Amino acid sequence: MKKISLAMTVLAILFSLDGFAQCDRHKARAIQTKHVEDLGHKDIVDIASSNDDFSTLVAAVAAADLVSTLKSEGPFTVFAPTNTAFAKLPEGTVEGLLEPKAKADLTAILTYHVVAAKISAETLVNAIAAAGDEFVMNSVNGGKLTAKIMNGNPVLIDAQGNKSFITSTDINASNGVIHVIDTVVMP
Repeated sequence: MKKISLAMTVLAILFSLDGFAQCDRHKARAIQTKHVEDLGHKDIVDIASSNDDFSTLVAAVAAADLVSTLKSEGPFTVFAPTNTAFAKLPEGTVEGLLEPKAKADLTAILTYHVVAAKISAETLVNAIAAAGDEFVMNSVNGGKLTAKIMNGNPVLIDAQGNKSFITSTDINASNGVIHVIDTVVMP
């Protein structure tokens, strides 16, 4: 029982490292948590690399030669899929994308998860409301990502109409912000 409690505490800390925003239809309400560590001095890659839940994402970023880009000044907003999100892809997809011959496809997918601006959860929710319940963002790869509020939660809709819920928000980095998503979005 103590192990389960400790594991739940660790998971809660990892996903609330720099605040968690809980969203309703027209505004974001920040719920501040106790900071274990000030992550604002670490860049997006350093933060992702320090969290085991992003090991697939980190491996993919390295395979696509995007590490130096995501360590640069930015600012960036990264919608970061967890290992569980990558596991939802059809069997063999991740392995195939990590092959050198698939580098262009991998790069296109990863850069579809990045917006060249720092967009906090509150800013995103306000933009959705101001745009009439649907806010379209241009990703770094040139594709469009649509953000909406569904059932009181922020969701991304990719170019193929697939949905990815934002499960944790506002993990601030020195060069932007990370929002955790539950499904890989596809260009």
